[in-house]
Amino acid sequence: MAEAADFQGMSPSPARRWLRRTGALLAGAPLLAGLLQLPASSPAQAAGQDAVRDASGSGTVAVSVDSLSPSAPTDGDTLTISGTVTNRGKQAVTDAHVGLMVGSALPTRSAIDSTAERTDYMPGADGSEVGGKYVEKFSNLAPGVAEPFSISVPVDKLDLGADGVYPLGVSLSGQTSAQQWEQVLGIQRTFLPWQPDEAETSTKTTALWPLIATAHMTAETGSNEQQTPVFSDDDLAKEIAPGGRLDQMVSLGKDLDVTWVIDPDLLASVDAMVDGYRVRGEGDTTTVGTHQAVAKRWLDEVQKAVAGKEVVALPFADPDVASLAHNGTNVTGSLSQLKEATDVAATTVGTILHVTPSTDFAWPVDGAVDPSIVKVATSAGADKVIARGDSLNETGGLTYTPSAARPIGGGTTAVVADTRMSTAFQGDLTKASSSTLAVQQFLAQSLALDLQTHKQRSIVVAPQRMPTASQAKAMAEALTALQDSTWSESQDLTAAAKAKPDPGATTKVPNAYPSALRKQQLPRSAFGVIANTQAKLNRFQVILTDKSRVVTPFGLALNREMSTSWRGRSTEASTFRQGVEAYLDDLTEQVKLVEKSETKLSGRSAMIPVSVQNNLVQGVDHLVLRLTSTNPTRLKIGGDDYKEQPITVSGGHAQTVKFTTSANANGRATVIAQLYTQDGQPYGDAVTFDVKVTEITATVMLVIGGGVLLLVLAGFRMYTQRKRAGAREAEEDGPDAKDDETADGQENPSGTMDRLSEESGARSGAGAPEQPSDPTPDTAAENADPSGTGERVDR
Repeated sequence: MAEAADFQGMSPSPARRWLRRTGALLAGAPLLAGLLQLPASSPAQAAGQDAVRDASGSGTVAVSVDSLSPSAPTDGDTLTISGTVTNRGKQAVTDAHVGLMVGSALPTRSAIDSTAERTDYMPGADGSEVGGKYVEKFSNLAPGVAEPFSISVPVDKLDLGADGVYPLGVSLSGQTSAQQWEQVLGIQRTFLPWQPDEAETSTKTTALWPLIATAHMTAETGSNEQQTPVFSDDDLAKEIAPGGRLDQMVSLGKDLDVTWVIDPDLLASVDAMVDGYRVRGEGDTTTVGTHQAVAKRWLDEVQKAVAGKEVVALPFADPDVASLAHNGTNVTGSLSQLKEATDVAATTVGTILHVTPSTDFAWPVDGAVDPSIVKVATSAGADKVIARGDSLNETGGLTYTPSAARPIGGGTTAVVADTRMSTAFQGDLTKASSSTLAVQQFLAQSLALDLQTHKQRSIVVAPQRMPTASQAKAMAEALTALQDSTWSESQDLTAAAKAKPDPGATTKVPNAYPSALRKQQLPRSAFGVIANTQAKLNRFQVILTDKSRVVTPFGLALNREMSTSWRGRSTEASTFRQGVEAYLDDLTEQVKLVEKSETKLSGRSAMIPVSVQNNLVQGVDHLVLRLTSTNPTRLKIGGDDYKEQPITVSGGHAQTVKFTTSANANGRATVIAQLYTQDGQPYGDAVTFDVKVTEITATVMLVIGGGVLLLVLAGFRMYTQRKRAGAREAEEDGPDAKDDETADGQENPSGTMDRLSEESGARSGAGAPEQPSDPTPDTAAENADPSGTGERVDR
């Protein structure tokens, strides 16, 4: 008759459940009356009960619930629970059986928390055992032995009442040789959400599905045209490979109604792998990356998974806005880094995934906010901040969980994620039992939230940024069950942010920030290093003919230095920052002045050459070379204290420029060569060298003049002697010979002079000995024009 009963205003199922509950209550009334008339238990009996409780609480038998299906049953379903029981005691357990206990519906979300924390068996609170044939028996459970069990029971045998969350205990009862009576030796509690019919007002639930990873790309690139990127390790390839963490995030998320929250740096890194990459090895060595196909496949899968779904792009590399707010705002340029990371986010995601992402959301670590975090988070353009309920605590005395959207002033909306549901999948979920319990508790909290009020609300679930593969699997299982449930419907994040705020919800941003999170922040020194590296980059880029080859990879690397992923990894973060700065220093030093030794300057004026070497792949310009005399009284450069000349050098070449100098006195003068950018900033190290000035003295001139005079006199003497000898020969030969000689002398009068000149020249050459005291000059006053831009210097 009870099966067929039907009450007005109630569906058949609730009516039957009401009759069963009422019958059970009436049947138990005489027993309850008898119990009330019993005398109080003696101390010995109380001690016995404590012993039973201690035995079960101590985990004599460990009960593991590995699966529970369906997670949210409805009328007509059969509930199947399977797992293992393990005897952790020293004595065998006999006459044992695994049974199911169903307690009373839990009235609040806090009651769910309290029940989940209990580990020992509490008679009465854990309800009565379903019993009958819905048990699994073990005649003997030896110490250390694990035995599997599986129990299937029709839901209508569980005697569930009104809609609600019911504690479901899976217990092992038996006896030992020391305690030879039946007792509960182990119990594992979970929860059974029960709402078989569609809710009158369902909860709109937004679930965030994060695709975020740690930084792997360095600032270093190859010298080829493609600028092959260099990765610090090949761990990213493992994460996107089949079965890897990021691969499972994509494969699990593609079938869920979720909002994808993506770090553009992850997409950019994987996209860079597709065209070829290298991996840093020991020292300065790199090896060729071999996972291009894996990267391409993963990106293809991501594109398919996000098609038609809402995508939220975080600023590039997911900067730590809390660290920036607390430790970086006083460091020049830090907020500009956040702005640049935000600006590049939409382009990166849109180019790779072919979707238009939202960039309106900022997501501080664990949703913890204070006024400074909100101010920094919105400074780059975001007007919505994803917070969490344990940060923006309710202080208005509401008896229910309000909707996520809260106006917090200044046109900013805080989207407050539910704390319990957002943290449900933390911890080690590699064991099936842990995963199953997390799924059931998540669903229980969701249903309890829905039953708090008849008002429709929008709830947001924001899990940890980088779930493990096992955590992601549990999340997907829970969200699948939730989306198939009778009390929840899916909603994207933008819609949740636009939902009508609850007038009674807290809108005051707290001033306190959790100390545990503060300890993990990037220190102020980290932002100092970032600012210093950015300043060096600014000075370097002005001389480059192809700035993008340097500015782009270093700009993105600086964004990575601010990443949230460095929390808890301070050593790795410091190593990364130092590596970026060191590599930039190395590139900067590839454009430099060539060292010079002492220069000797003979005479009052000469040219001094100075060379600039460019070992970069690309050319440099907008440089000025200044040569300065530290003693202009003795040596002037171009008629002044210093002289400047513009510099343009092709990649892989050197340029030599020549400076006109004039000496006013003998001695040593120090000269400084320094490169400058066109805005007057020194570039690189200066080169200092000495110039030794030597003049030609009067004594040297006198010696040279005397030598020349002697040569002239010697030549004249030779000429007169030969003329006299010729005259004597003519007198001896007679008139005819004289006529012939005279004719010959007329025909070739210059021949004798030419020969004399040649002899004189030869003798003068031999007769002008080299002076050991005269230094060999290494400068020449010949051509003041600079050498060509593409001149290569062999050193």
